[in-house]
Amino acid sequence: MTHPADAVPSSCPFSGTGKPSAARVPGPVYRKPFWRARLPEVSREIASLDARRDCQRIVHLLTNYEFPFDIVRSTEIALFHTYGSRSVSRLLDRTGEFTKRGQKRYDDTRLLIARFMECGWDGADGRRSLEQMNHIHSFFRIPNEDFLFVLWTFIDFPIQWMQEFGWRPFTQHEQEAWFHYWCEIGRRMGLKDIPESKPAYDAFIRDYEAREFVPNEASHRVAQSTVDILAGWVPRPLRPLVAPISLSLVPPRLLPAIQFESPPAWVGGLVRGALKLRKRVKRHVSLERYPSTLETTLNRTYPGNAYRIEGLGPDYAHRDAE
Repeated sequence: MTHPADAVPSSCPFSGTGKPSAARVPGPVYRKPFWRARLPEVSREIASLDARRDCQRIVHLLTNYEFPFDIVRSTEIALFHTYGSRSVSRLLDRTGEFTKRGQKRYDDTRLLIARFMECGWDGADGRRSLEQMNHIHSFFRIPNEDFLFVLWTFIDFPIQWMQEFGWRPFTQHEQEAWFHYWCEIGRRMGLKDIPESKPAYDAFIRDYEAREFVPNEASHRVAQSTVDILAGWVPRPLRPLVAPISLSLVPPRLLPAIQFESPPAWVGGLVRGALKLRKRVKRHVSLERYPSTLETTLNRTYPGNAYRIEGLGPDYAHRDAE
């Protein structure tokens, strides 16, 4: 049964409702006329905040105002990149969640991560989402280095995506806040030995990928299941285009590990060209919602956003709200 209070979570400290964050006054909810691309007040607030102390608010502003489409796309590519690790993919393949309930697995993951990105860990719903994610992980013995690898993708891929395809790149101040935010998420997930700086983290990942990015059938099966999920979002005649388009956006070093051929160069050129054209247009025109929240986005598994945070994930991980 859906709990009415959980159908549309409302205890995000940055949403204009719920209790304020103990770390900082939540701040305003910005509204813009439809004919304006964005409000400069958002970027001015970001610049006025402390990159470490206020990283929750900065991530909220980047995610829900400045780059809603881009952050979703970049984190999707980040998750796809994790399939290159034979260790990560063997676990994902063994659970069977991708092949049996692929769309639900995608939506549950998206909802849990997006909720604490939107609300931070100080918001009740952000805290509950982190607790549920940790509860799901508790059923498995996952090496710390695998956790570190997955966490790094959420740090690195949005920064790189915005540099190439965002209407503007992250500022150094925003990159610092983004790094501190995800490192704190890692600590709240119980991760050990998180590198202290982005360059140190990058060096750790180069060594990790040198060991784990090897051709692997589990990696291929999980990647193929994900491509099948994406193909289900478009009309049948367009589905053969999904794989080459998706694969043209991942790092080339991933393809041998997941046992996919490189897409034709012209496909990558068209896809990247279209995204760069969007980048130029979006500097002046934007029709995205302002703010863009989970409640304003399409939810295939839970129409009307009728779900409980503690009911996300595999059936065996469902629990009652505390």
